[in-house]
Amino acid sequence: MQDKPTITAPVMRLIGVADAERSTQFYREVLGFEMRERDGAMEAMYGPARLQFRKQDYAPCDWDTPRPPGTAILFFQTDDVAAMQAAIRARGGVPSELEQVNWIKMRMFEIRDPDGHTLWFGQSYNAEFPPRLPAMLQKALPELPFDDVPAAVAYYRDALGFHINYAQDDMGVMDRDEVTVVLIARTERHTGIGSAYVYIEDADALCAELKTKGANVLGEPVSHPWGLRDFRVVDLEGNWITFGQPFE
Repeated sequence: MQDKPTITAPVMRLIGVADAERSTQFYREVLGFEMRERDGAMEAMYGPARLQFRKQDYAPCDWDTPRPPGTAILFFQTDDVAAMQAAIRARGGVPSELEQVNWIKMRMFEIRDPDGHTLWFGQSYNAEFPPRLPAMLQKALPELPFDDVPAAVAYYRDALGFHINYAQDDMGVMDRDEVTVVLIARTERHTGIGSAYVYIEDADALCAELKTKGANVLGEPVSHPWGLRDFRVVDLEGNWITFGQPFE
């Protein structure tokens, strides 16, 4: 076990704090960050991680909309997650137990800061990958099956905001921004339901838009410890589309 495990990936974030002195003490004495004053605010530093304390939170993709303190979810990748957990406990912190998150091949624990921000620390347990082949793949076009393709085309246009690239009775090619989905006729070969995951810029904004259009949205966006904030939509015949926004 190392004396002081390190944070290995960059994290840059403005976080809202109600009491800068209290937060400074927690990040320095419990989490092991170094502190300095910069641009009139306190900044917490740990390896490549930089957190600046402000009166309100600001999401990395939305600097114009302040949020109340305690809304940030931060992920720190470390070279020794067990040592990091032990060090935080030794300094008086109360981290959660280590969890193995198979989805992202990481061991992780959680701790909350005095304002309620969620802090995740994680370390990959995945085996080393062989050298990558030269890049060949460029774009995926998921195919989703329907009994009524024309109705599906109308739904994707009116409720999900796609444009019609091409449509006929048994196929619809639908575009939105850089994403294309192909709506195909359900046959003996293409049975059941399909699904797709679409990466997006702003989960909350898109969720609100699709609700106003009448899409069947299954709940509000949820932030996950593996760095995605997403929500799911079900179309007219049960196909699932999950829209996910990456965050640090």
